[in-house]
Amino acid sequence: MTTSEFKHVTYSWDDAVAAELDAVGRLIYRSNLLGADGRITNTGGGNTSAKLTEADPITGEKVEVLWVKGSGGDLRTSKRENFSNLYQAKLLSLQSLYAKAENSGPKTEAEDKMVALCAQTTFNLNPRASSIDTPLHSFVPFKHVDHTHPNAVIALAASKDGEALTKEIYGDDVIWTPWQRPGFELGLVLQDVVKAHPQARGVILGGHGLINWADDDKACYELSLELIEKAARFIESKDKGDNTFGGAKYQSLDEAARRAQLIEILPWLRGQVSQKQRFIGTIQDDEKTLRFVNSADAPRLAELGTSCPDHFLRTKIKPLYIDWNPQTEDGAALKAKLTAGLEQYRADYAAYYESCKRADSPAMRDPNPTVILIPGLGLIAWGKDKSESRVTAEFYGCAIEVMRGAEAISSYQALPQQEAFDIEYWLLEEAKLQRMPKEKELARQVIAVIGAG
Repeated sequence: MTTSEFKHVTYSWDDAVAAELDAVGRLIYRSNLLGADGRITNTGGGNTSAKLTEADPITGEKVEVLWVKGSGGDLRTSKRENFSNLYQAKLLSLQSLYAKAENSGPKTEAEDKMVALCAQTTFNLNPRASSIDTPLHSFVPFKHVDHTHPNAVIALAASKDGEALTKEIYGDDVIWTPWQRPGFELGLVLQDVVKAHPQARGVILGGHGLINWADDDKACYELSLELIEKAARFIESKDKGDNTFGGAKYQSLDEAARRAQLIEILPWLRGQVSQKQRFIGTIQDDEKTLRFVNSADAPRLAELGTSCPDHFLRTKIKPLYIDWNPQTEDGAALKAKLTAGLEQYRADYAAYYESCKRADSPAMRDPNPTVILIPGLGLIAWGKDKSESRVTAEFYGCAIEVMRGAEAISSYQALPQQEAFDIEYWLLEEAKLQRMPKEKELARQVIAVIGAG
């Protein structure tokens, strides 16, 4: 596929720029390019890697080193310090150790222990914590691996007919792989996929995203774009136009009316969702968001919840949808429906926690929604600060596009609740939350600064 043929992603590779960089610099360059296009991956989502030959700092011998985007980094803004580097041979040797473990397998204590052991393979004392996806990058036997969360591909991954559609779109180039929680076992699964399908260039991971590989960094970048482009074109060919999401049930208020209504309810609504801890809100009322919240299918799809783990870690298992008629009901009716909706949401969240919790699950977190959908107005996302609420809004915007694509080519399906819970309340995710810096003194506060005169 030539660079001019891409219409659903932006081709940005510049040979002149890449030629001036060392091998790690080229990995950073590739990562930044992928992360800069929101259609390729979301904020903080995805990871990239390169297997490079370097001199051992003690012996001076040439060794293979895996450079992989570390935990908590963002592809768009990542620099050298955001990447982990680990001895590739030592990472591979963990497989024999894992094979000897008792009661190993997906979501076991034995699997989780391998995360700590990955740190023991660190090259040259790099302090950056490695990603949970490190085994994925290590065990795929190619020099370069990209793992991204493109809306078009997740739409395929979250479709009822995802496996058949993967075959239709990609043939034998991309292999459908059922949902598997990120971790050591997923790395082993991908290693087996490559062995069984040596011609394959990537996999669609059910309910999650895209993983592809090559032995050349530019080729890996171009392959990522090509695979995303193919999925997006297929979805475009099935677009339902005015019947998207079952067609419009409600009409949007004009911008002035939306602003007036939001000004009326937002201070009160912030208080309602901040009963346990204060939240800061972000409004999203672009055309795509309004089309969804106004649609006939919005209540059904919102209740199903999101699919990609990156999405629901921000948006919770599902948003709160308020069935308010912007053409016939007023602000008082909206407040009444929000009050009842919030009460039901908290009860639903508590029931979800009680039905899915494990013996060692962390305590239930704040049961208030982080995304509220209101016909005629758009969505309101909540977070500890403006940055977090903005990213939450972005993620649900991605979820909307995923549902649009999945409903165009098949029917959308979310992860089973237990699988979603096991990600949301995973002890390794909890440990990551506990490692985050302490909130600043004025976090969660709204501050107004007014000039003199």
